[in-house]
Amino acid sequence: MKETPPYCLERIRNFSIIAHIDHGKSTIADRLLELTGAIEARNMQEQVLDAMDLERERGITIKAHPVTMYYHADDGLTYQINFIDTPGHVDFTYEVSRSLAACEGALLVVDAVQGVQAQSLANVHLAIERNLEIVPIINKIDLPSADVEGVKQQIEDVIGLDTSDAISCSAKTGIGIKDIMERILISVPAPRPPEDDILRALVFDSHYDPYRGVMVYVRVISGEISKKTPILMMVTGKTFEVQEVGIFSPHEVPVETLRPGEVGYLLANIKVTSDVKIGDTVTMTRKPAPAALPGFRNISPVVYAGIYPVDSSDFETLRDALFKFQLNDSALHVEQESSMALGFGFRCGFLGLLHLEIVFERLQREFDLDIITTAPSVIYKFTLTDGTLLNIDNVAHFPDPTFIEYIEEPWVKCHIMAPADYLGAIMSLGMDKRGELMKTETIDGKRLLLTYRLPLNEIITDFNDKLKSVTRGYGSFDYEFEKYEIGDIVKLEIRVNEEPVDAFSCLVHRTKAEGKGRAVCKKLVDVIPMQQFKVPVQAAIGGKIVARETIRAITKNVTAKCYGGDITRKRKLWEKQKEGKKRMKEIGKVNIPQSAFMEVLKASE
Repeated sequence: MKETPPYCLERIRNFSIIAHIDHGKSTIADRLLELTGAIEARNMQEQVLDAMDLERERGITIKAHPVTMYYHADDGLTYQINFIDTPGHVDFTYEVSRSLAACEGALLVVDAVQGVQAQSLANVHLAIERNLEIVPIINKIDLPSADVEGVKQQIEDVIGLDTSDAISCSAKTGIGIKDIMERILISVPAPRPPEDDILRALVFDSHYDPYRGVMVYVRVISGEISKKTPILMMVTGKTFEVQEVGIFSPHEVPVETLRPGEVGYLLANIKVTSDVKIGDTVTMTRKPAPAALPGFRNISPVVYAGIYPVDSSDFETLRDALFKFQLNDSALHVEQESSMALGFGFRCGFLGLLHLEIVFERLQREFDLDIITTAPSVIYKFTLTDGTLLNIDNVAHFPDPTFIEYIEEPWVKCHIMAPADYLGAIMSLGMDKRGELMKTETIDGKRLLLTYRLPLNEIITDFNDKLKSVTRGYGSFDYEFEKYEIGDIVKLEIRVNEEPVDAFSCLVHRTKAEGKGRAVCKKLVDVIPMQQFKVPVQAAIGGKIVARETIRAITKNVTAKCYGGDITRKRKLWEKQKEGKKRMKEIGKVNIPQSAFMEVLKASE
């Protein structure tokens, strides 16, 4: 570790990088770490800040990672540069907004081949709202199909940023990396001098260390924080004593004091992650700040799904795994539930579909669990005739329809970017998903930006996959919650042999109920084994059957032993068989195998 230069507020720069998936954000971060010598060449590896295997495989950042670098500039001075890495996906918008609140500037990285994409558009608007200085950077200029001038024009047309002095670079080969660093010093302003010496520090992330408790990532706005400082979390009202403060370089390095403008971590023997909220303000217990820093809100789940162990004996293991997972991911909501078909499991709330996928994959990999997830659902708001308000995400809690006044469903505003050739296909997909096209904008001669309003429950299952397939992989989309609207939502109940099966039942819009019911019934007929008697599989809304399929009975030829003779001998045997089948149907139960649930849940996605 090199010697740390003396503290100087004017020589601190805090910045973030905004980029779409696979536009080279992590590679640029690697090059900046190399340039400043923050990491030794022997320890260097690709995507050094993406610590998880899943992040490396998918090319996405899931967990933000700050890093402090010291750069000897051309003017002979040494600057402290704090890079706050942010997740790029729409599901983590709130974390991104808090990370941006800890910065004064942002680098907008755009791929010279792919151009501006929907996700970078959303995060740029977050940065513009916070008055951050934005530096446009065109990456991957070494590729033969790079179109630097075309992409600059796109940035000007779509985002409205001046690109006359945009930096062209290639993170892979290292071209233009020094220019980026020098530009950060010029364009990104130093932190504002504090108005007073009262401690205010913004919590922009945290993670759980099994040995030392919760590590809180902070950006100091005013005052100083050091070892033994008694602190107060302004939102939760909890008090602690600081045991260690430090910076990331890129691994934790303890320091004496964190001063205004600096970014680092604090440890205060915090054992429960719920005591630390992203966006909270850290202040002193003796002389607290009069008001918390603006922008805090509680993160509430958007999508719910059930997670069940395939083998019921794994229930305890799954519970421990979810508890450990929650320590590092405060946005995950977990409560225990049981299902007639799947046994004991958990109802989990997620920030969106990517969050669900990541949690599901990490549970399987890191804890070696064999688990199944039910089809995701959103929160519907029920207003009953007596004025009671209910928030329901689980079909099992659906109230008696006679007491429902109206049901509201969540709607989102969705931005879709795609080549103009696929406009027809996207519009038919939008109509199929009950969407309303608000406006169409032309980005350049080849690409369009469509703004849609869509019900959230239509896009959480397969919208992204369908968009990718109709645009041959060129379409990208991003959404933000808009409001709740009254909708004709019904409970679609699936019955097997007249018995309702809660695991397959769901809440859907009336116009989609019949199609969904037919699809599930067809799938069940294929996956439930034949019984000794005919089994009806039905989809019903209230008392009305909207779809039906029949599982044929295993038949036995009871007349095989009758050779010739009178037909009455055969009729007598057939009647006897019919009586037996009738009696069996009255008392018979259909056991649905676990594999059938797996198949249907995959189909419903």
